[in-house]
Amino acid sequence: MQTSTSSEITLDVNGEEHALSVDHRTTLLDALRERLDLTGSKKGCDHGQCGACTVLVDGRRTVACLQFAVAAEGREITTVEGLAPEGGALHPVQQAFLDLDGYQCGYCTPGQICSAVAVIEEHAAGWPSAATDDVRPESGASSLTPEEIRERMSGNLCRCGAYVSIVEAVARAADERAADERGAAASTEEAAV
Repeated sequence: MQTSTSSEITLDVNGEEHALSVDHRTTLLDALRERLDLTGSKKGCDHGQCGACTVLVDGRRTVACLQFAVAAEGREITTVEGLAPEGGALHPVQQAFLDLDGYQCGYCTPGQICSAVAVIEEHAAGWPSAATDDVRPESGASSLTPEEIRERMSGNLCRCGAYVSIVEAVARAADERAADERGAAASTEEAAV
C-alpha cells in the first residue's frame, strides 16, 4: 500500500485564499516564499531561533520555518505584506519602525514587525510576560515598559543591533494604539449621551 506524500490545501493568507498542492513536509515559510511569492518573511536560521520568519497565524506569533503548511490550512495567516490597511498607508508599527530607524540591514525587520504587532495586542489583552511584576488579574495591565518590550520581543534577533530603536518603535506604536482606544471610547460615551 502506497500513501501519498502530498496534499491539496487552501491557505488563507492576507485575506486571500490560495489553493496549493504541497509535500507534507513543506514549511509554511517555504510555501509563502516559494509558492506564493510573499518574500517578506525571511529564512534566517531555519530552526525557529531567530524570528526572521515570524508571521501571524490567527493573530498569534508563529515562526513559519517550524510550522508545516498543511497544519496552517483553515487558519488566518498574516504576513508583513498583509499588515497595512487598505489605501496604501503603513500599519502603525511599520510607520514607527520607519520613523525611528528600527532597522538597519532590514533582513529581520518583517519578523520584528509581525512580532511587535502581536506583542502590542498581547499586552493590551493583559497577558503577562516574564518581566511583568504583578501577574494577578486584579492588578490590571502592566505598563509596556522598555523591559517588558525587550522580554516580549526576545524571540526576534537583530544581527545589526538596532534594539534601542526597535524598543522605541514598539513603544510608540503601543502608545498610538492606546490613544486610539481612548479616543474611540470617548466617542462612544459622547454618542451615548
